Amino acid sequence: AVGAALDRAFADPAVQAVAITGGNGLFTGGADIREFGQPAAQRKPTLHELIARIDAAPKPVIAAINGISMGGGTEISLACQYRVAAAQARIGLPEVKIGIIPGAGGTQRLTRAAGGQYLALALEMIVSGEPQPATRLKEAGVVDRVIDGDFLAGVARFAREIAGRTHHPRLADRTIALEDADGFFARARADVNKRFPRLTARGRAVDAIEAAVRRPFAEGLQFEYDTFMALLETTESHALRHAFFAERTATHIADLPKSVAPRKIERVAVIGAGTMGCGIALAFLGAGFAVALIETSAEALQRGLATITGVLDGQVGKGRIDAATRDTTLARLTPSLSLPQIGNADLIIEAVFEELAVKRSVFEALDRFARPGAILATNTSTLDVDAIAAFTRRPADVLGLHFFSPAHVMRLLEVVRGKATAPEVLATAMGLAKKIGKTAVVSRVCDGFIGNRMLEQYLRQAMFLVDEGAAPEAIDAAIEEFGFAMGPFRMSDLAGNDVGWLIRKRRYAESPSIAYSRVADRICEAGRFGQKTGKGWYDYPKGERRGVHSPEAAAIIAAWRVECGAAPRAIAAREIVERLVYALVNEGARILEEGIAQRASDIDVIYLTGYGFPAFRGGPMFHADSVGLAGVVQAMNGFAALAHGDAGFWKPAPLLQQLASQGATFNRP
Repeated sequence: AVGAALDRAFADPAVQAVAITGGNGLFTGGADIREFGQPAAQRKPTLHELIARIDAAPKPVIAAINGISMGGGTEISLACQYRVAAAQARIGLPEVKIGIIPGAGGTQRLTRAAGGQYLALALEMIVSGEPQPATRLKEAGVVDRVIDGDFLAGVARFAREIAGRTHHPRLADRTIALEDADGFFARARADVNKRFPRLTARGRAVDAIEAAVRRPFAEGLQFEYDTFMALLETTESHALRHAFFAERTATHIADLPKSVAPRKIERVAVIGAGTMGCGIALAFLGAGFAVALIETSAEALQRGLATITGVLDGQVGKGRIDAATRDTTLARLTPSLSLPQIGNADLIIEAVFEELAVKRSVFEALDRFARPGAILATNTSTLDVDAIAAFTRRPADVLGLHFFSPAHVMRLLEVVRGKATAPEVLATAMGLAKKIGKTAVVSRVCDGFIGNRMLEQYLRQAMFLVDEGAAPEAIDAAIEEFGFAMGPFRMSDLAGNDVGWLIRKRRYAESPSIAYSRVADRICEAGRFGQKTGKGWYDYPKGERRGVHSPEAAAIIAAWRVECGAAPRAIAAREIVERLVYALVNEGARILEEGIAQRASDIDVIYLTGYGFPAFRGGPMFHADSVGLAGVVQAMNGFAALAHGDAGFWKPAPLLQQLASQGATFNRP
């Protein structure tokens, strides 16, 4: 349609200038990622053909950027002779976020538009994938004019101004003067490698920008295209594209009719002003909700208020919000020692101690004081949501909202759907997640839900590996080299080793048949609860956040190996990674079989957004698909033959075994 309209405009002698714009605040969202590598991407005119036609236009073409402009749309705008933008417009080239670089001239033209003086801005825009405001790009000369007020009228005025000019600039004709280009690109590569380790596309974007500086336009354009095509076939790009679509698919609930109307939520109450309760309150306050924060003691409530105020003050100090926003945010917060304060709340979230008896007392009270139709949510990370719902006379109003700490920062929200949870309650929770900036994934009820149920198997294998001879430092190093943000022992020290100890004690009583290493119990019995006590699997001298080797922890581990009769052996990094990751995969397969998760990609979203799984590997289930499920099964059979640990766990889940035998995958069965 755009190509045909351009042809008509170029052929009409009455037309002196042409403007391209979008509608509804969107200039363009860019190319359809699903078409990459597909025949649909070659439909005429292709993006490259359209850009070439604009670049060689016989009349000036103006990109009238009325709002968001991304990817291929931004590349179209850069091919235009002029760019004007609405004051609120944001312009980006986000391709690196899906493991590729711009492939239709974006790196070559944006670099030339910015020139040597603003080259750092162009580079940051491309290697980060983050959009920039039009006002900033006007300063850099990328945008010719920013229009306030009536946008189309402003575009028309600009068109009349430039129509009579005899020369119209082409970015393809520009060259870039850059002093110390060698130094600039050396620093750029060092910075990108530090900020985005293991993400190939970010480094290749620097190569393309350097080509724009050092090579003629045609050569740079070819280099960019060749790089784009090569990256398109990498596992990294496939994984990141999988993650992109998986997040969007997670919002679709198969048996939830689109006609279900969510409940109106304006006032939120949070029960418990501890770390999690304060984080949840901050998440809702930041989204504009009125929040009541309820505690049982004045001291605990004051600590909670100090925490919330401290976070907001920190955001002011970092320039993320201004003082006025902090003050209006705090004005929406109502602290209280009175549980009846929840009476006008539309949503009440319990964030108290992780013990069923404590939850029972809270929910019985909520049942008395909450208004009819209010949603009652538990933030439990492992407990039975159906049992909690049964403590009320309104189980249809109850569900789990499992936030991840710190709750105002972490993106993941597990929405736990009980047997009795009403459809409109579930729909409300999914809509709320979006409003507070969370990525929501639905889980059915089981011990630990999706994320923590899988994590337990990951941690069990980590402890068995310690029994068998691997040091915590070696295990952390291997899984972090694989790409995890943090290894299991650093993670446990950060969260508090006593948290896992409490869960294991419950497991010992409820499921005595499950095999556990007791090495973590020995660490806890020595009072080594992690960073909060200055010692855990690592020691934490004053000011040390990452932790250093602990002779005391090593001695505890050595004594436990003697006690349990394990013969230490050398364990390769590959075995460490495969045992930890395939433990996630096997438990994930069981979760799919049981219908706890709707789809494999939902599991991937949980691990990418909540557990630090490397994005460039696409999540545990996608990674298993990439490796090949037959290879995963073969490795698991080898682990089952080891002398120590839980051989029974390594029997492949029936779904995994079936898919492997069929040559199928979790994500495309």
